Amino acid sequence: MGFIKVFILILTLSFSVNSWAIDAVPGEIIVKMKKSSDEDSTHKFVGKASMNHKLSLKKSWGKFNIHQFKVRDGQSVDQAINDLLLDPSVQYAEPNYIYHRQSAGIEGAPLSAQEAQEMVAASNSSFGAGDDNFNLTTADIKAEEAWDILSDVSDRPIVAVIDSGVDYSHYVFVDSDAIWENSGEIPGNGIDDDGNGYIDDVRGWNFAYDNNDPMDDDNHGTHVAGIILGMTQDILKSSVDTSKIRIMPLKFLDSNGVGSTSDAIEAINYAVNNGAKVLNNSWGGGSYSQALQDAIASAYNSGVTFVAAAGNAANDNDAAPTYPASYTIPNVLTIAATNDGDSLASFSNFGNSSVHVASPGVSILSTLPNDSFGYSSGTSMSSPFVSGLAAMMIREKGNINGYQVKGIIYDYSFGVGGLDGKVASKARINAFNAIDFVQKNDIDSYQPEYSGSRDVAAESAAGGGCGMVAKVLSRHNSGKGGGQPPWGSTALLLGVLFAPVMLMNFLRQRHKKMIDNRREFPRYQMESEVKIDVGGKKLVGQVSSISLGGARIDTEAMLENGGIVTLSIESPDGKQQIQVEGKVVWSEEKKAYGVKFCDAKEDALSAIGGWTKALNKI
Repeated sequence: MGFIKVFILILTLSFSVNSWAIDAVPGEIIVKMKKSSDEDSTHKFVGKASMNHKLSLKKSWGKFNIHQFKVRDGQSVDQAINDLLLDPSVQYAEPNYIYHRQSAGIEGAPLSAQEAQEMVAASNSSFGAGDDNFNLTTADIKAEEAWDILSDVSDRPIVAVIDSGVDYSHYVFVDSDAIWENSGEIPGNGIDDDGNGYIDDVRGWNFAYDNNDPMDDDNHGTHVAGIILGMTQDILKSSVDTSKIRIMPLKFLDSNGVGSTSDAIEAINYAVNNGAKVLNNSWGGGSYSQALQDAIASAYNSGVTFVAAAGNAANDNDAAPTYPASYTIPNVLTIAATNDGDSLASFSNFGNSSVHVASPGVSILSTLPNDSFGYSSGTSMSSPFVSGLAAMMIREKGNINGYQVKGIIYDYSFGVGGLDGKVASKARINAFNAIDFVQKNDIDSYQPEYSGSRDVAAESAAGGGCGMVAKVLSRHNSGKGGGQPPWGSTALLLGVLFAPVMLMNFLRQRHKKMIDNRREFPRYQMESEVKIDVGGKKLVGQVSSISLGGARIDTEAMLENGGIVTLSIESPDGKQQIQVEGKVVWSEEKKAYGVKFCDAKEDALSAIGGWTKALNKI
């Protein structure tokens, strides 16, 4: 028998002054202290960093125990990091990495509102279909059909546009009342009325220049914001309707479309703390940041959806990760770009496991500063379509979290043959299907725990199949809205248990190696009886380990690798029994069978979670 092949990735990374300097803010470091550091120990550490490591404190995030330092003259960033990593109170230290917007800029001269309306009318297409040859029969994301079935509710979810800012004075945003306003702040009084640490932050914040004016000076954020709003309503009408969502402008990219990890972290924290349910991130870079991952993980724990652009280098993100798109946090939804022929755009990054779904990203028409409009291409443009869809879903059912939003969009998108092998879902978004599913199904608020350790070769969080929302029928497109979505369970993202993952063997500093063996779900030792139903044949075995992802089964009977079985598992104390279906896998390394849970019900998972509290972790 052969185990479903597991490819072992051993990644060795070596850092030098030059490699850090290329994509990081010169002379800046981000440091996280270990847990249980109280205010007093934090003050002591900051003082020690100043005296011993020649660092000056720029900013702190107390919730995460993370600090931003400036290296003083006479010391290099790499040497400071190496010294800090030897400090027993430091969990990690890293450069303040730089990220960039994910679009090439505006195509051609800006258009007036009238010119934009005439352009769309002449092309006989809807908003977002920038090319005159846009083929609605092959690339329609069914936005207008979704609008037709939206409920009449007053809730307007907040979408944070973490970008270059937004021209909040654009008539589209003003007339639709789309820009979020901080009701706890009194404009212009120079006081932090709501006590959130930001003075007069009436409509967001400018983290790039540290002021309360998130006005766009690069076009990018305004174009992104227009796509988000345009996904939820027609923004080219002569009289724009009141918005169904709100846009929170958060500027962390400067006038050149460049921003830092520290400013991105602060923007994410601000968005979550001020009620944003969806974060649009049309930016990225090649450097992994543990600090940025911690911030996104905190957003996940708050139920927030994190939409990320896949990147524009036509690269395979599975092989060459880019961040934040490649973080495997369960609320990160990474988006590739398609063209008007419903194929992957020539510039778009892709990834069979790390990129989740696609949406239009070529010659997209949207808002620009100064009441104008224009076309732009990039995964920067494909991501906001998904953010707008996520906001509509949350508007329909306010209790769903980012983990579930990701699962529903993933499973109720439209299958496209050309995306097979390019994105995990093999699909492009279908707004009608997603909204229709949310309206017709009760969705609980379950989400798995997430460990924030670095994951270089971890099991993908892409989902699909045994994971995400279970698919019973194949995707189809017939009649209004592309047909009814297939019926499925609530959104569950259950990882593969029996893929032994040897993660990294990398040089974090010149004299220190670190190996990280991380599973998506903790595994526990368990000795209990299991009854197995294989096509009517009854077998008996033992469970020797278990997690929320699956169980190791010890039995002398022959099981067919890949087969679907029903398990009746007895609790460790013998007082409870659950039933769960799963897929048989064989571990050549352990010479043992395992069953990974494909469509477990929540009550079964809850029971397993209760059992593990009394078990030993292995």
